Amino acid sequence: MIYTHTLSNGLRIIHRNTPSEISHCGIAVNTGSRDEYPQEAGMAHFVEHMLFKGTQRRRAHHIAGRMESVGGELNAYTTKEETFYYATFLGEYFPRAVELLADMLFHSEFSPLLIDREREVILDEINSYQDDPAELIWDDFENMLFAGHDLGHYILGVPETLQRFDREQILHFMEREYQPSRMVFFSSGRIPFPKVVKQLERYFSIAPAREEINTRIAPTFPCKPRKEMLHKNTSQSHVMMGVPALSMRHPQRHALLLLNNILGGGSLNSRLNASLREKHGLVYHVESNVTLYSDTGLFAVYFAGDPQQRERCIRLVKKEINRLLEKELTPLQLNLAKRQWKGQLGIAAEQNENYTLAMAKRFLHTGRYLSLKEMFDRIDAITAEELHDTARYLFDTDFFDLTYQ
Repeated sequence: MIYTHTLSNGLRIIHRNTPSEISHCGIAVNTGSRDEYPQEAGMAHFVEHMLFKGTQRRRAHHIAGRMESVGGELNAYTTKEETFYYATFLGEYFPRAVELLADMLFHSEFSPLLIDREREVILDEINSYQDDPAELIWDDFENMLFAGHDLGHYILGVPETLQRFDREQILHFMEREYQPSRMVFFSSGRIPFPKVVKQLERYFSIAPAREEINTRIAPTFPCKPRKEMLHKNTSQSHVMMGVPALSMRHPQRHALLLLNNILGGGSLNSRLNASLREKHGLVYHVESNVTLYSDTGLFAVYFAGDPQQRERCIRLVKKEINRLLEKELTPLQLNLAKRQWKGQLGIAAEQNENYTLAMAKRFLHTGRYLSLKEMFDRIDAITAEELHDTARYLFDTDFFDLTYQ
């Protein structure tokens, strides 16, 4: 059962009732790196770190130990469109988790000394990230695709802006972005929903209601796709190829996700893995990926391999894409693809933490949540014609290419 409620200040609540003794809860904030001003690059991620560094009543080690002392966990992450703070714990400690999250969100001190200390930590994180081409290329590719747009810069920020962050800037960003109407409290477990609402009214109603102003502007894309080669000190070539895709609200998004699963969605029997790895032995890893943003999207293929085989791999990727363009899937092929994806989703639903986070993200951006049965119904409704139309919409253009050589 899924329950929802909205507090008087605009904070939305979504709760999934499960029989598990393990509970999850957290806050999803509808702000990320795309909501930063140019002089704030990296601020959303910096704020995420600072909320763990001390409040008016707790020091950093008290925050870290509050859930761990009862066997729980406290975590957070920042993306281009949202920031998540969440805890995992035995259900009896739900009030403890709610109070801690509220304390971090509404009473953090942002000590200048700790700001300077955390700045050095994040600068080290940036340097470490720069040393991992398999991770870095994803961001570099998005920066190329979304060049000049709010989506086209690093979540971690850059040293030039990080060096200038101070307490006043952080408080200004928090006041602007951390509004109740931009937040969703999410939870799952055996906790009765009236208890969830009662705890939220106690700890989260103190945040004043504000009128939300949406300043996001959907990106436009260059008429001609770009190809770039960056020289890195790597033994392999890392290659990304991709195109703009659909948003999380687009009616054909489920067809796109199924198409991605068929092509290279991570399974061993995907067409790209069967071709590049199993048949030709050219790569250790190849995948395709779909990123759905609130107003746009991205489809991309990634592989790493011998630089001398790079062009051959690209030709094989395009060959598999052309197979999807040339003709519709047969009824048998379509049914097998649907069965596989439904099975993957069913298994993923048993991983309660990830399932709860995905539930919160969808509710944050769309105000809706699809149950597993509703999702299966959407998948069953996808036709071969719709899948073919989606492939033609995506791939009837040249690819953006980025290579680390």
